[in-house]
Amino acid sequence: MMRSLWAGVSGMQNHQTRMDVIGNNIANVNTTGFKKGRVDFQDMVSQQLSGAAAPTTEVGGVNPKEVGLGVQTAAIHNIFTQGNLQSTGVGTDVAIQGNGFFCLKNGEKSFYTRNGAFGVDKDGTLVNPANGYRVQGWMAREMNGEMVIQTAASPTDLVIPVGSKDPARATQNVNFACNLNKNTPEIPEGANAADIARGTWATEFKIYDSFGNEHNLAVSFTRVTGNPNRWRATVNVDPENADYTQTRVGLNTTNGTTNEFFVEFDNMGTLRRVTDSVDGESNPGGEIILQTSFTVPDANPDADGNPYRQTFNINLGTIGSMRNTVTQSASKSSTKAFAQDGYTLGYLDNFKIDSSGIITGVYSNGTNRRIGQIALASFTNQSGLEKAGDNTYVESNNSGAANIGESGIAGKGSLLAGALEMSNVDLTDQFTDMIVTQRGFQSNAATIRTADTLLETVLSLKR
Repeated sequence: MMRSLWAGVSGMQNHQTRMDVIGNNIANVNTTGFKKGRVDFQDMVSQQLSGAAAPTTEVGGVNPKEVGLGVQTAAIHNIFTQGNLQSTGVGTDVAIQGNGFFCLKNGEKSFYTRNGAFGVDKDGTLVNPANGYRVQGWMAREMNGEMVIQTAASPTDLVIPVGSKDPARATQNVNFACNLNKNTPEIPEGANAADIARGTWATEFKIYDSFGNEHNLAVSFTRVTGNPNRWRATVNVDPENADYTQTRVGLNTTNGTTNEFFVEFDNMGTLRRVTDSVDGESNPGGEIILQTSFTVPDANPDADGNPYRQTFNINLGTIGSMRNTVTQSASKSSTKAFAQDGYTLGYLDNFKIDSSGIITGVYSNGTNRRIGQIALASFTNQSGLEKAGDNTYVESNNSGAANIGESGIAGKGSLLAGALEMSNVDLTDQFTDMIVTQRGFQSNAATIRTADTLLETVLSLKR
């Protein structure tokens, strides 16, 4: 008789635990990155009234007689199914699509979360603004003029240097490509200015010196007599101040004596050779690079007292190629491609995060530089993580150690900036489970009431 009372009590207690979990799920239905819990029950040990008997030659076997002593909570699982992603438009908000956790630090203690509602503190550190925990990742380092991220290193705090300077960079390489009209008239020696203008294709582009000052690079091509496929090219930096800048070009040398070179084409319209006043014929089949120098205004003289000269390369393309190369065909002269790698001083105006977690700074001078990369952690048994509050988890004895790396590697998901992962709680499922839990609780209460009635009947037998 008493067994039914205690079985009912265990049923009520454990259904109350299940209701507590359901209530917590519903309470966190709008908590960013929250993962719902699920309660599993199992029966308690049973009291054996009689054991099993094996079959004999006379009779068959007999099953054991056992009375269960109630129910207990077998496990409370964290269900890590994907939550819906909601666009926020905030650049520091990051959502994980797939497996993985963001890594946070509070001093030396590590925390893990699916909540990517991040922000930047006054020092530029990427943090969870709700508790100040610092987001972990890898900062980019400059190597050979490029920003490189070494994800094999230990993660560290991510610092976004808002307002920092990007120093001016002198132009070092100019990629130049254009088409020269085969039908341009030849210009004889001693022609007047009007005739020269009709037979010349002039281009002008911006380049930068080491101070970040802007200069005009003018390259003009004039078709000359004596060779139907030969053009004379003239290079000037700041043509209006050409007497001072003293532009010089040379093939494979910085010691050019003039600012002119000659371009010759074959019958297919591709580069045949380029000659200058120093080295003569270029290397057939190779890339044509003209090393150009000019005097930088208002610069300190060099060690010998000579005006400071800046050098850069003009890449005309490859002999025999039609791709990104100076060509000659019977169509309108035009510039097909141009690029230069110099820029003026800039400040970090903004930053963006891509699907790999790479943080790229956008500077006011038009340059983009890698700043760092957000790290992700994965676990052999993520359901074994312990909740630590503030939407975070910590390692446990059964979760396994954190496997920290970049997104998309070793089962880790991708990232989506400007969005947050919502809770994976389904209210329809929770309300249905609530009804079932309520009925279970009521049924166990009815068991206790019925057992009490039976006991009351037994006690009344004496009266």
